Amino acid sequence: EVQLQASGGGLVQPGGSLRLSCAGSGIDFSTNSMSWVRRAPGKNFEWVSTFHRSGSISYLDSVKGRFTISRDSAKNTLSLQTNNLWPEDTAVYYCRQDATALRGQGTLVTVSS
Repeated sequence: EVQLQASGGGLVQPGGSLRLSCAGSGIDFSTNSMSWVRRAPGKNFEWVSTFHRSGSISYLDSVKGRFTISRDSAKNTLSLQTNNLWPEDTAVYYCRQDATALRGQGTLVTVSS
């Protein structure tokens, strides 16, 4: 059984930073394309970034230059470094296995002064 667990969220002021992490079991991140998606209050899920199986990386335009996705194959973790956070980044963030669209438990990021 594949399980994904995101962590690292919290309350931060505009311009602040958080590092989100996703731990997986029953899945090898190095052989899967893995993404971060988010869901803001009252809105649909929004794709944020993908670390492709090939090693290439993609970002939502609004987070380019602010967010950095990374993968640690040895630890089987996926991370998202979020810098210069905006209030519009407030959402529950999830990691997702793209092949199955499986999302684990998310972590809440709140950007507010």
